[in-house]
Amino acid sequence: MAAEPAAVPRGLLLDWGGVFTTDVFASFAHFCRNEGLDQTLVADTFRHDPEGRRALYGLETGELTEVEFEERIATLLGLRPDRAPGLIDRIFGGMKAEIAMFDAVRAAKRAGIRTGLLSNSWGVDRYDRSHFPELFDATVISGEEGVRKPDRAIYELALERMALPAGEIVFVDDLAGNLKPAAELGMQTIHHTSGGETVTRLEKLFGRPLR
Repeated sequence: MAAEPAAVPRGLLLDWGGVFTTDVFASFAHFCRNEGLDQTLVADTFRHDPEGRRALYGLETGELTEVEFEERIATLLGLRPDRAPGLIDRIFGGMKAEIAMFDAVRAAKRAGIRTGLLSNSWGVDRYDRSHFPELFDATVISGEEGVRKPDRAIYELALERMALPAGEIVFVDDLAGNLKPAAELGMQTIHHTSGGETVTRLEKLFGRPLR
């Protein structure tokens, strides 16, 4: 007996940094080169240094202010105190907009696909929200909610705001670890590595052009 074809999803949920922008880790390396640091130091601090991870989690959940975060990270990176102000902007200064993803999500929304943002924030004022009405039907930003990916609770909140069953949603993130809770809840997932590849996969899943 032939298997029934998978239902076409009705919702598209996406991360921001590294999906709507170029690679976050490339920006980290760019920052390190500009500061005269080993180019993996920022990434290693966030991945492997317990203090760095705590500072990152605190910023993403809103427990730390940007100033507190910048001061802590500057110390961990071995930078002078006068290099702390503006640190977040400099860390992300190498990122650019991923135009293919903006265009694809606008096309999806115009086609009646319900769209949403699920993002770990680096300060809640660091998004260009002028784009939000044409991009998203629902938004979940960690610093506004006090919870961050990959905590299951933030995915459940996103599902509530998307107002669709998990099985009808595709979730896109550039970090593989953030995909697991979404998959456990029943969402289809895409590990984003490039705009072109992700758009091609989305077009196949939704059965329509998104360029």
